[in-house]
Amino acid sequence: MAQIEYCRGCKSSSLVDILDLGKTPLANSLLQQEDLDSPEFLAPLNLVFCADCSLVQITETVSPEKLFRHYAYFSSFSDTVLENASQIAMRLTDERKLTSESLVMEIASNDGYLLKNYLEQGVPVLGIEPAVNIAEVANESGIETISEFFGTRLAVELLQNGKLADVIHANNVLAHVPDLKGVVDGMRVVLKPDGIASIEVPYVRDLIDNLEFDTIYHEHLCYFSVSSLKRLFESNSLVLVDVERLPIHGGSLRVFVARRGQPSRRVLELLEEEHKDGVDSVEYYRAFSDRVMELKDALLSMLRSLKDSGKKLAAYGASAKGSTLLNFCGIGGDILDYVVDRSTVKIGLFTPGTRLPILDPEELLLKKPDYVLLLSWNHAEEIIAQQRQFLEQGGKFIVPVPAPGIIDKTVLSGGAANGISAVSHSKLTKLRSR
Repeated sequence: MAQIEYCRGCKSSSLVDILDLGKTPLANSLLQQEDLDSPEFLAPLNLVFCADCSLVQITETVSPEKLFRHYAYFSSFSDTVLENASQIAMRLTDERKLTSESLVMEIASNDGYLLKNYLEQGVPVLGIEPAVNIAEVANESGIETISEFFGTRLAVELLQNGKLADVIHANNVLAHVPDLKGVVDGMRVVLKPDGIASIEVPYVRDLIDNLEFDTIYHEHLCYFSVSSLKRLFESNSLVLVDVERLPIHGGSLRVFVARRGQPSRRVLELLEEEHKDGVDSVEYYRAFSDRVMELKDALLSMLRSLKDSGKKLAAYGASAKGSTLLNFCGIGGDILDYVVDRSTVKIGLFTPGTRLPILDPEELLLKKPDYVLLLSWNHAEEIIAQQRQFLEQGGKFIVPVPAPGIIDKTVLSGGAANGISAVSHSKLTKLRSR
């Protein structure tokens, strides 16, 4: 573990404090039964803003070997993630006219959840995934995957072996790497002259505006704006040619980067919006800490009031964001009885720090808690669709951000084909007010 003194993007020393979440465990370091009597690794979780390039980042760097060599997150357990991956793969196959002579690479390819869509269309793929356990799953399913960390060194090796990409995907990985320059430079090295890189990152505007402090954890080193991304790519001889805003993960950016070209109208408009709103200045972030503390107090007050009144409480989602929220707010076994999660690799383990048992979601119908704290609120629509019966039987979900509130069975009326009204993050406030 090391504390940075200079910006990860531009190496400036002009770092301004935004939020201190204290010392927390690593968000995806789930515990075995035999671990419960041993102390856990804790690291400071402090958020800062670079006054020179506007990159928001945390100050501590935990070794990638410790974070990612054995990983508990499998993308294929999320229907939302799978649908997002399928759509962009089909779209780029068509737009880029990809064939059996093309090559699609993905950095941090996980279990092949995205690349399989290209393979099904006859387009060759190559995954790069540092987590050995997940890379094995991908290779077993027919997705050629290298178990390495991506950077300039690996990119040069791929180039020397004749591996150049028509399309590079990097979904929710750029925020995870301590060597930003190395990863972006590696993309430049392996990208064909007319190739395109599709990169998805959480959008810092959504984090700040919607109070998504729980998306801050040690794996997420950086939190990007269009302004900071443009500067990062330009410093590595790449061009940010287009950008889209996505609702996934509580609000994300999908940027398209090339070795040549001009920024699109959408890039220019978002840059102008950010400058007008002050996203590129520290004043935009100054009130964030106070707002987070107010949310913490309100959530704890709600949960303790329900517990004191005899209600049974559980949580849904043994997620990284859930770990940050539970540990920062001090929500443990005195309030929650257990956490449920759809991922079979998590069931039977325990949450880091709070040490809550992780059970199968079917237990909600058997144990019948009165309220379930929705830690994976970014997948609210998907979870509510899966847990229709729980809601119909009178169960309720508590959504913690951007302000604590309750979703009950009234959300089930909406006229959609499956009887579920859309529950995007932007609509949660209205739903909670019912």
